Amino acid sequence: MKKQLLILSAVCLLTVNAFTQKLNNLPKLSDSALVEMVQRQTFQYFWDFAHPVSGMARERSNVAYDYGDEVVTTGGTGFGIMAMIVAADRKWLPRDTIAARLLKMVRFLSKANSYHGVFPHWLNGSTGVTIPFSRKDDGADLVETSYLFQGLLCARQYFNAPNKVETEIRNRINWLWNDIEWNWFTKDGQTILYWHWSPNNGWAMNFPIRGFNECLITYVLAASGTRYPVSADVYHQGWVQSDFFKNGKQFYGITLPLGFDGGGPLFFSQYSFLGLDPRGLKDRYANYWEQNQNHTLINHAYCVQNPKQYKGYGPNCWGLTACDTYDGYNAFSPTNDNGTIAPTAALSAFPYTPEYSMKALRFFYDSLGNKLWGPYGFKDAFNLSKNWYASSYLAIDEGPIVVMIENYRTGLLWKLFMSCKEVQNGLQKLGFESPWFNKKND
Repeated sequence: MKKQLLILSAVCLLTVNAFTQKLNNLPKLSDSALVEMVQRQTFQYFWDFAHPVSGMARERSNVAYDYGDEVVTTGGTGFGIMAMIVAADRKWLPRDTIAARLLKMVRFLSKANSYHGVFPHWLNGSTGVTIPFSRKDDGADLVETSYLFQGLLCARQYFNAPNKVETEIRNRINWLWNDIEWNWFTKDGQTILYWHWSPNNGWAMNFPIRGFNECLITYVLAASGTRYPVSADVYHQGWVQSDFFKNGKQFYGITLPLGFDGGGPLFFSQYSFLGLDPRGLKDRYANYWEQNQNHTLINHAYCVQNPKQYKGYGPNCWGLTACDTYDGYNAFSPTNDNGTIAPTAALSAFPYTPEYSMKALRFFYDSLGNKLWGPYGFKDAFNLSKNWYASSYLAIDEGPIVVMIENYRTGLLWKLFMSCKEVQNGLQKLGFESPWFNKKND
């Protein structure tokens, strides 16, 4: 009996070792196959891990900061909706299956708490009741709502079939869109937008939205509003009037037209541009393709130079943005760096730096393997100097990977968003130029 147990133990050990070896050696894939797999597996965060009642995206995969299991995020859901469109277009799932999920989501939003048409940062995914983001941030969040509607407007354009489900999706999105009182958020008619308003605390958060950062989409959509838009003065006298809007200096020999020295975290050139097509997009302040590409190139050049000598940094391992880190959460950039790299930074930059992004993708997958790879694609971040790997996934980091890789491959989300007549009207009101203005709307 003892001998049999020893044999059984040996067999079990061999099985475990074989399984571990398999985990440590991810399948070898070509570049094109790897890109497709990363998109598809990252999408699963918004499909398999969505809230079961509302279908909305959960804030993060791990219960942290006392969030609880019910917390869903409005902005992250907008990114997730765009990922769902990619899934439908690439036929990862049937179109009608995705449309049914989207209909559940917009029906939920139609009943959820909102304030002057604007949703809070967090909602209870079962009840639609506001979950405060902080003590006084317990009402409307204009920026998160902008990310949500960037996705919803794309969905309205994509799900254009005359059947009952897709017709209701479009109608409900239009109702939600038309109800947003963008002009309310000028705080009694000022020429600037404010980020928050609360029925309990009013304007106590007192956060005017000035550029240049991740909030450009908010001004574009506010100018595009159907019933309650803002004037062009709100953009020209609010958004652009700050000490950190214009730059014009060179970093690593690369000119940065707008923003903080070093460019700030990479989500600045990604979140607003999931739908807003930067190709040929210009106004009196900048060429936004140049702005976004140069921002990315500066971030890459900093990591290659690696002035703080962090382990791993180089041509194959780069990308500083907001993410989890070994001691919490932080927004990393060339002026705020602790050695933590987030895969979303380089992967969501694919349209701007495809060669550099592909090198990073190969390193993350081939070299770091299962330390970084999991059920929803790449985990949020890692720090090789600390030998630390996140266990978490964050909706706002997952979504841009799927969407921006797709924009690099086909331009799908750019086409959908820029085909919206409201968006085109809003951009033209603000003085933008875009090749899309000369194209026939779909």
